[in-house]
Amino acid sequence: MFKIRKQLSKLYLSSMLGNLSLTGAWVAILAARGYSLVEIGIAETVFHITSLIFEIPSGVLADVFGRKKMLLVSTMMRMIGSVIMIASNNLFMVCMSIAFHALSYNFSSGSDDALAYDSLKLAGMESGFERYESNQLIIYRLCSGISTLCAGFALTIGHRLAYGTDLVMGVIQIMVLLSLREIYAANPAKDEERQIIRRLIACFQESLSFLKEARKVMGVMLCNSLVGAVDILLLFFLQAKLPEKGIPEWGLGTALLFMEMGGIVGSKLILKLSTLGYKWIFAVSALLVLIGVMAEHAPLYWVMALGGFIAAVGDDALQVRTNALLQKEFPSQQRATLTSVESFSFSAIMIVLSPLAGIVFTYW
Repeated sequence: MFKIRKQLSKLYLSSMLGNLSLTGAWVAILAARGYSLVEIGIAETVFHITSLIFEIPSGVLADVFGRKKMLLVSTMMRMIGSVIMIASNNLFMVCMSIAFHALSYNFSSGSDDALAYDSLKLAGMESGFERYESNQLIIYRLCSGISTLCAGFALTIGHRLAYGTDLVMGVIQIMVLLSLREIYAANPAKDEERQIIRRLIACFQESLSFLKEARKVMGVMLCNSLVGAVDILLLFFLQAKLPEKGIPEWGLGTALLFMEMGGIVGSKLILKLSTLGYKWIFAVSALLVLIGVMAEHAPLYWVMALGGFIAAVGDDALQVRTNALLQKEFPSQQRATLTSVESFSFSAIMIVLSPLAGIVFTYW
């Protein structure tokens, strides 16, 4: 008998291990190493260029060869990125490390949700996916908050030792992932008859065919990605902007944790608004993120932090509702691929916004 709770618990634990890190405030770490906001913006752009190239292929690989395998590849990519960052002494090596961290994100982004949804589907509990997604975003925000709370400690021990702890977490995460049960959306017997290239091409073509017919789905993806991109960039650059506004060194981690808590509030709040239409959720979420951006220009650091909190509320509320809506629409055979398309749209928007944000937050 398939034990869905055990499967989901392992996915939660894997997410916790993947997001709990001393290097969560990587922008602050790079700034402390002497890199400018423009250079940090370039590194962020490299992240999203890499994602743009590999996001959809990673989803196709997950649908064809297995979501569990791609989650393992994701962890290995992150560990390689950490090793490169430990050895880095220039912007090129930093960007190379960021690229591997992007690959880690690519291989996990579609695989995790696809494995979770099809596991729930196998147990006849698809309706529980929105709660699962809410819990995952809570884990992400909480772990990110704890990680940024350790920003001062990470700066004290240095980036090499901080990234070294990521390697330890990676080894533990691999052990957890190996114990997961793989859920294949397609018929294994049918797949075995196909050649590998044909399977990959067929999955990609079927995904494109679905997107051509479901334009509303693409619209939902783009709207969600735009709101999420603005919020992520705001929180990234606040790591460097808050010290400029005079926040005490001991207070930086606390402020970053406070802002991440906004996401937890949004993730829980949206579960109580099940009757509210998607258009209303999008409008309110976009407004909250805009308030956060406006607060970034305030002269007081506590107002800036409050703005980051408010933006995170809107972002995660929209993310939970969007993911639940999309998973209901996606066919199982292309679930990871189509989930990756959403991340692809996010990266496309971030490539444009990242360097612009670096300039805006530096000079405006």
